[in-house]
Amino acid sequence: MIVRDRSDKMSDFGFKLMVYMYWVVDLFYSSEKRIKSFGIKEGAAVLDYACGPGRYVRGFSEAVGEKGKVYAADIHELALSYVKKRIEKYNLRNAVPVLVKGYHCDIVDKSVDYICALDMLHQVGEPGKLFRELHRMMKKDGVLILDDGHQKRERTRAQINEANLWKIVEENKDHLKCAPK
Repeated sequence: MIVRDRSDKMSDFGFKLMVYMYWVVDLFYSSEKRIKSFGIKEGAAVLDYACGPGRYVRGFSEAVGEKGKVYAADIHELALSYVKKRIEKYNLRNAVPVLVKGYHCDIVDKSVDYICALDMLHQVGEPGKLFRELHRMMKKDGVLILDDGHQKRERTRAQINEANLWKIVEENKDHLKCAPK
């Protein structure tokens, strides 16, 4: 889930602890309602950037349907092993795991309709690099869905504005939606 330089990625133990904490949270909170609030359209290409253990991959897969595509991207190899297991378990033919190297994803320029970067921004060492990479992959009419993670909304807004690549088009207590400038 951490998207800093590879040398700063979360330890395997830390990652497994995070997976357990998510498992507990998911017992009480369904991601289905949250995903619906994103407004993802059938047939779209979605990038779940810093996907962690793939909590949203099934929901995104269902939202985009058979003609859509879901990229579950993370810097941590363990994350991708969890994602691969979910893909197999639920037979998600439209989902593919992607290893992030530094901030770089092997995803074609201007090919993604929605990028969901959830519960991760507080861990990013160089937000400018992150926002440039997300901008590179985003279609001109795409939507970046970003939540604050464990930082204040003011900090999130400041990071978005400093990058000067995105404009905030919608905001609620759960997330912000941004469009490429």
